[in-house]
Formats: sequence, structure tokens, C-alpha cells
Amino acid sequence: MKRIVLVLIICLGFSCSNLVADDAPLAHATFVPQWIPQAQFAGYMMALEKGFYKDLGLEMEILRGGPSNPPIEALKSGSATFCTAWLSTAVQQRCSGLKLVNLAQIIQRSALMLIARKSRGINALIDLNGRRIGLWQGDFKIQPDSLFKLQHLNVIEVPMYSTVNLFLKRAVDVISAMWYNEYDTLLNSGFSQDELTTFFFSDYGLNFPEDGIYCLEETLKEKPEVCKSFVQASLQGWMYAFNHQDETINVVMRCAEAAHTGTNRAHQMWMLARMKDLILPVGNKTILGALDEEQYKLVTTTLLSLGLIDNPPLFEDFYRSQK
Repeated sequence: MKRIVLVLIICLGFSCSNLVADDAPLAHATFVPQWIPQAQFAGYMMALEKGFYKDLGLEMEILRGGPSNPPIEALKSGSATFCTAWLSTAVQQRCSGLKLVNLAQIIQRSALMLIARKSRGINALIDLNGRRIGLWQGDFKIQPDSLFKLQHLNVIEVPMYSTVNLFLKRAVDVISAMWYNEYDTLLNSGFSQDELTTFFFSDYGLNFPEDGIYCLEETLKEKPEVCKSFVQASLQGWMYAFNHQDETINVVMRCAEAAHTGTNRAHQMWMLARMKDLILPVGNKTILGALDEEQYKLVTTTLLSLGLIDNPPLFEDFYRSQK
């Protein structure tokens, strides 16, 4: 008679339990996403919820990310086996000496955008000239800085942090935003789409792939089957999430409520729909989870032009497909 063991899994800040048959030992691994529990990471939540990781021999712990647990720092310290990160972040880390490798590229289209009030007379890129623009710092500034440079725009940059309050209080004319997050927040704050002018960086030759799955090169060398299983189960989780959206949002909300993130179901539904647009963009011939070499070159070339890196890694050294 098979012995049944109770495996305690930590799911994005709350505890879940699963009964698994003790036929074979499961390989333990941990994963840290970039941010707090939200539909941006629904595929991993569903891979855990539906047992896809366990089916491929993994006992997964999904830990809460965000400022309190930066994912790449978790890789460095050994507290995480895998993490998600933007491609631009990972390239810079690799150039700084951290042997990161991309196992799968999840988001294919950049969700980063600028949002402006039409009432301020901003309808085209040229109208940004001389305007006060609230910008997130760090990697979020790479695309805006590149755009302003390419379009010969002189703007007044105002550091922006975790809210859209600068925009709501009219302290700036334009702000950075993510399509799947802050744009919807503004709509829920009373703006109509007709009142806003949007500029997607992907429409101006700056389509930087964002969330990808990363681990250390050493991990891939020592645990290739674990890496392959994690990627394959995660991709399965994403497809399940897109095909079962109501069920997925139930799980997302359970995780978010346990972590006290203060979100709501409608916003998470919007986010999940936008994630499908970004992960499986219409007309994009790139296979789910693949990193396109031309997009990689775009990112590294831009980073080089801004003096943020030198000697980028070869594509074949950086991207180690586990699909």
C-alpha cells in the first residue's frame, strides 16, 4: 500500500498543502517572482495549484517577491533556484559578473508605456517636449531615455515610485505605467480611455521582452532535469491559466488576500487578459517561451548605446532553452 505524505508548499506568501504518493522522491526547488502575488504570475500559481510541478517530479516553493525579497538577490544567496526578471536586468547582471542564464522568455511584448492627459494638449510624441514626466527609476528608465534620445525630446524627468499619485494630483503631465497594471488603475480612478494619450514603447522600435525565467549557470549544469521540468510545468500553467480564467482568478485572489496586497477581482482579470496579449501576442511567430535573437540584440545594443553595459554575452551563452 502506498504511503501518503503531506507536502507543505509555500505559495506566494501563504501555505497550501497537497497529498502526494511517495512513489519517488521529489526534487525540491524554490521560485521567486519579481513582485507581490498578482495575475502577472498566474501561470506559476496554476502550475502549483494543478500539480503540474509535482507531475514532473518537483516539490516547489513559490516565495513572495518584491522589495522585501528581490529575486536576483535570492538567486545570489541561494534561497531561490529560479526567478523571473526583465531581460534588460538579466543582461546587466550577467555583464556585471553574475552567471545568469535565460531558461525561457515568457513575456514577448513590452508592456511599458507612457500615459498623458489629452487635456494638457498631448496627442503625439512631439508634444512631450518640455513636459514634466514621472518616470520609474532603474531599468524602467532605459526605454524612456532611449525614446527621448532617438526622438530628440527634451523633457523634465520627475522620479516616480509606487503610485500614480503624481499624475492624479497633476504634478506631472505624463507618467510611466505598465499596461496590465497602472493603466487599468487610472481607468478605475475615473479616467476614460478617450481622455488619455498612450505611448507604447513597443510601437517605437523599443520592444524589450520583459519577464523571463532565470537561474544560475551552475544550477543548470548541476540540475538540468529540474530546470527543464520547472520550465515545462510553468508553460503548462500559463496555458491552463489562459484557458480557465475564472478558476485562475480565484487562485490569484486567494494568494493576494493571504498576502494582504489590497487588490480586487476586476483588476486581476484585466491583468490576466493583458498577460495573454503579452505572452501570446497576435501575429507574433515566436514560440511560447522562446527568446528571439533579434529582440535580444535590440536590448543589448540599446544598453551598449546608453553606456549601461560592455561586452554583452553571446546569445547562445545567455539563452539556454528548456522548452
